Amino acid sequence: MGYKHGVYTSEAATSLVAPVLGTAGLQVIVGTAPVNMTADPAAVTNVPVIAYSYKEAVEAMGFSDDFAKYTLCEAIAANFQVVGTGPIVMINVLDPSNANHKTAMTGGTITLVNGIAKVDEVGVLIDADFSVKKDANTSLTKGTDYTTSFNSDGTLSIIILDTEATSGVTSVIVAGKKLAPTAVTASDIVGSVDASTGKETGLEVVRQVYPKLGLTPGILLAPRFSKNATVAAALQAKCVDLNGAFKATCIIDIDCGANGAKKYSDVKTQKEAQGATGVNAYAVWPYGAIGDVIYSGSSLAGARTAATDAENDDTPNVSPSNKTLPITAAVLEDGTEVLLDQDQANTVNSFGVATFININGFRLWGNNTAAYPGTTDPKDRWFAVRRFMSWAANTFILTYSQKVDSPANKRLIEAIVDSENVRGNGFVARGVCARYEIVYLASENSATDLMDGKITFHQYITPFTPAEDIEDVIEFDPNALVAALTA
Repeated sequence: MGYKHGVYTSEAATSLVAPVLGTAGLQVIVGTAPVNMTADPAAVTNVPVIAYSYKEAVEAMGFSDDFAKYTLCEAIAANFQVVGTGPIVMINVLDPSNANHKTAMTGGTITLVNGIAKVDEVGVLIDADFSVKKDANTSLTKGTDYTTSFNSDGTLSIIILDTEATSGVTSVIVAGKKLAPTAVTASDIVGSVDASTGKETGLEVVRQVYPKLGLTPGILLAPRFSKNATVAAALQAKCVDLNGAFKATCIIDIDCGANGAKKYSDVKTQKEAQGATGVNAYAVWPYGAIGDVIYSGSSLAGARTAATDAENDDTPNVSPSNKTLPITAAVLEDGTEVLLDQDQANTVNSFGVATFININGFRLWGNNTAAYPGTTDPKDRWFAVRRFMSWAANTFILTYSQKVDSPANKRLIEAIVDSENVRGNGFVARGVCARYEIVYLASENSATDLMDGKITFHQYITPFTPAEDIEDVIEFDPNALVAALTA
């Protein structure tokens, strides 16, 4: 150090630990997509794929407006086109390598129009089984005699090139296989782990989201498939101890199909039949429609929940209930309109199920988790409170994992307490929580635990409950009437 004369300053690194934040409402959606439209279908099958925009999602998974068959396409549209939120993580289970997930295409002789043969089928697989022939005995070669291009509606165009083999061709004979999305079962959505290879499928792939993408799942969905009791149970089970530590919530469709609840008074029975009673679950009935296009309730509620988080500094303390959705009707699965007034919608809420109600525009309506009315504990009863508690726990893990294996001294304890309380004071100042405080109590840290390398903190988290019931007592004041006439 050289000779100094004067006043000097220096800066030290901030002693508080900066929180590591993921996306609070990150949706992980398991379903089916027309992956035949992608360059490598196997690369986007039973793997987590993230998309930050509609364009990215469609490029990754393909797109079809047949949402009943391609549920990931429904989620793509609900998030990026209807509500306008993202990102989303998609897990496609419709596997072209699975013989049960494909079937023979109709194909046959197709007349060329301006040199193009349009195959009016969705899901056509351009693989070893696909063939284009000039006649029964003469095959054309892909890339030499023709190219293929998928249309925006999922159908296929075969563009005939000008070659010696195609001279004079006015029609072609097309054969091959196509995806069979209706063959996907609840078992495919639930998934499994191959004992010999360790390969994971379906909901088992959710485990890969954090190690692969560095983001913790916030909301798990299986649109339309979640009306199945087995899928509903698997979704609820996956919300606990993800990657051995993290928590999530899930959104479940209460069946409003041919065998489900067709009127509001049937919702309770149907909910119980599906086993949708978990504290980490949010149940929704029925579906929603925009014109003739039908969306599952879970897709709409998931998008609306994620958007609500984004509108509130990526903090999941605000309920998505009473937030608008640009739908034109609440409908059953077959499109039959459901007209609920507030009294009927409240009855659905009393079953622990959210719904859609038209109050100067359609809104998601319902604050309770599926555990209600079985539990009235505020941390488990209110959807927004449950989500905040889980998110706070995940954030604590992500933020302080860097401190694991540090010396368990007073400096470490003070660093965690100070950092977390600075963050908590911000939540209190913003009106997010009534209390958000962490303390280190000697009574909870025995000598045995400390020698064993275990440190325990005690955290008090009290997010505000939703103002679900606002009452105004109105009274007629006769004295005011007398005073007004005698003044």
